Amino acid sequence: MRTTRSLTRRSVLAAVSVTAALTLAACGADSDGGDAAASSSSTAASSASAGAVGAHNPQDVSFAQGMIPHHRQALEMAELAAGRASSAQVKDLASRIEKAQDPEIQTMSGWLTSWGEKVPSTSDATAGSMPGMDHSGGGTMPGMDHSGGGAMPGMMGASDMDELAKTSGKEFDAQFLAMMVRHHQGAVDMAAVEKSKGAYGPAKTMAGSVVTAQTAEIAEMNRLLGKS
Repeated sequence: MRTTRSLTRRSVLAAVSVTAALTLAACGADSDGGDAAASSSSTAASSASAGAVGAHNPQDVSFAQGMIPHHRQALEMAELAAGRASSAQVKDLASRIEKAQDPEIQTMSGWLTSWGEKVPSTSDATAGSMPGMDHSGGGTMPGMDHSGGGAMPGMMGASDMDELAKTSGKEFDAQFLAMMVRHHQGAVDMAAVEKSKGAYGPAKTMAGSVVTAQTAEIAEMNRLLGKS
């Protein structure tokens, strides 16, 4: 009798052990499969996100290559204000322009380098032209103010910069503000094109910031000029 009970008990325990082992194995397989699926989804999402951020088109390149010398000329004008402006408001505006645009130059230079594209030289700011532009045909960018002799919207010609450097006091203030309004409007026009035709997310975001910040500064400068 005892032998029969012992055999029965052993059979039950063996069955329970086998069932438990099979259950654990199944759970382990489900867990591994779930982890693998989650990992695969995460990797795919990351790759898609990286692709969206990293994608750029020719407009993005043009924006960076054009805006770098454009910003550099704005910095040249702003640097003149420190020793020539008589208005504290003009000096403050010039300081803010320097603080905003210098980091943007560094950022755009980094984009171009990572894309294997040419970073404009410092001389391009003086020339006021888009890198690689063929001037023989007289081509200019849309919205350009031809009176300044530049090939980008709002860019000043060498004669404009020379005239500004020769002035000081209230005369400098008025000339600086008038020139910077034109310069800012050109940057806003360039940024608007990037917003509508660019593909690179960070460039489109910067373009939006340029439109917002420089439109506000245009209004501020017009007030200082007594135009509003």
